[in-house]
Amino acid sequence: MITFVSIQSTEEMITAASVTKFEKIPTQIYSSTKDGSAVVARQIADLIRQKEKEGKPCVLGLATGSTPISLYNELIRLHREENLSFRNVISFNLDEYYPMQPDTLQSYVRFMHENLFNHIDIPAANIHIPDGRVPKAKIPEFCHDYENKIREAGGIDLQVLGIGRTGHIGFNEPGAGINSVTRLISLDFMTILDAASEFFGEENVPKNAITMGVKTILGARKIILMAWGEGKARIVQRAIEGDMDDSVPATYLQHHPDTTFILDQAAASGLTRIKTPWLVDTCAWDESLIKKAVIWLSIKLGKPILKLTNRDYAEDGMGDIITEFGNAYNINISIFNKLQHTITGWPGGKPNADDTNRPERAEPAQKRVVIFSPHPDDDVISMGGTFIRLVDQGHEVHVAYQTSGNIAVFDEDVIRFADFIRDFHNTFGLDAKAAEAMYFDIKRQLENKKPGEVDSRPVQTIKGLIRRAEAKAGCRYVGIPDENAHFLDLPFYETGLVKKKPIGPEDIRITKELLNKIKPHQIYAAGDLSDPHGTHRVCLQAVFQSLEELKKDKVDWIGDCWLWLYRGAWQEWEIENIDMAVPISPEELMRKRKAIFKHQSQKDRPLFPGSDAREFWQRAEDRNRGTANAYNKLGLAEYEAIEAFKRYYF
Repeated sequence: MITFVSIQSTEEMITAASVTKFEKIPTQIYSSTKDGSAVVARQIADLIRQKEKEGKPCVLGLATGSTPISLYNELIRLHREENLSFRNVISFNLDEYYPMQPDTLQSYVRFMHENLFNHIDIPAANIHIPDGRVPKAKIPEFCHDYENKIREAGGIDLQVLGIGRTGHIGFNEPGAGINSVTRLISLDFMTILDAASEFFGEENVPKNAITMGVKTILGARKIILMAWGEGKARIVQRAIEGDMDDSVPATYLQHHPDTTFILDQAAASGLTRIKTPWLVDTCAWDESLIKKAVIWLSIKLGKPILKLTNRDYAEDGMGDIITEFGNAYNINISIFNKLQHTITGWPGGKPNADDTNRPERAEPAQKRVVIFSPHPDDDVISMGGTFIRLVDQGHEVHVAYQTSGNIAVFDEDVIRFADFIRDFHNTFGLDAKAAEAMYFDIKRQLENKKPGEVDSRPVQTIKGLIRRAEAKAGCRYVGIPDENAHFLDLPFYETGLVKKKPIGPEDIRITKELLNKIKPHQIYAAGDLSDPHGTHRVCLQAVFQSLEELKKDKVDWIGDCWLWLYRGAWQEWEIENIDMAVPISPEELMRKRKAIFKHQSQKDRPLFPGSDAREFWQRAEDRNRGTANAYNKLGLAEYEAIEAFKRYYF
């Protein structure tokens, strides 16, 4: 059953008229990607059937990338289970990299066939995708013909879009004109960075693409733009609520007569009705919303919470809090105390202490702890200071490395380690002949590998061993024994590609088996859903699903286990969502940095840095210092750095 969420429960009193004061494009918010995709798929199915009844073709504009995959999965389901036929569908894809062979791993031709066309009954002649093989001199002619084919088909009935972090639609990058048509473009630097993981390195990403123009897109009779995840929240807010600006091409959609944005709650989190609903209309105030509002007001005015006045509340749309709950002083004290109670130097609980207002239980004094690390370095990057603190305070700490992380190792590192193995065998008189053969075989494989090609299984294995050795070194530095480092190598990850398989029964079995073996009192897991590669999201799903199954199994330890979520290199929890804040001293911050340094293959320049060129230790320290500074500005104690956690109730 689809759960439609137009506004969050604390904002149910917001009227549609109030929302449109800020939102310039109709927007629907759903509880999950799956729900939003199902609604779009149903609209497409209804349109196809309506056109079929009229004896007309249904012309669809289609997009690629991670955003529409769940939509295509639902369309395939509708075809198989509800007899939805695509025989009368004509499709036009938005774009393609240039140059690009259609059978290449990253080709959008291949993407569309693997994710949709191979599974439905659309006639091959009705499929149109920009051709990345066209000689450069003939591209203008090809683009002109592409526009003509759209016109000859009767124009696009419904155009599906995603949105890039630069605000691009299709490959219409910042600066694209509203009258642009299908053409060859140069990719924006940020777009190239975002695509680097798919191509196994920024240097392998094509610098050009063929794309429908903004005018072509706006010519569609109906447009649906989908966006999922926190990583899209900022640009979604800008596109929906900002002024039209060619630096954000998605803002052109404000002038289309029938455009709808379909978002999940995470992608919608930057919208005014979600972020600051009291600025939109009357709110149904509850404890969590008051906390959020008071923190926002303190930050906006640059005043500590305890210095906020009745007038401050009244002048910023929050006067009804004072009317309903009393004066500013009492509200300030209440919220200040709640924030103060999140701060603890004892992440495993303080023994023999009153834990009434502490984030963690005092008992048992020594806890069994499992830190789930999606990649082999997330543990120290994301919560290295807390990891160190837990070990120093005598808890039995285990780390579960969920994936091998093998795709994030440079090829030259493989050759370096293979060379070491060869020299090691020669030096100690071991099986030197076999080591010599292995070295030259690995070297030959990597020399013959084409840009963006998947590694062979032996190369993947060596890359995984490199990351495993680094993770062990980090654990030894922190102070846990080798046997407390567990390498799960979850099968969903082992594709050799950035794109992973869905979570499966074997992933859950492995995770449950470890948890049942350790019987933890505390679990830490990565809640960093903005991880651009999606691995964190899938790894968290594995933890959630495993815990739910163990709960149904009624295992004896599950009722005494608490789950804490940390975030990684990409973002931090908002202050109002932090349930435990662990201060990190300057000395501990340096120890954390040295633990991160043990991951040498990710040092200096990681293979997939995302849009932030800084090293992971720099991002982590900046984030931890930023959290401490935010607490300080709210009027709480001043610390060097803070690592933040949110408790998840399962």
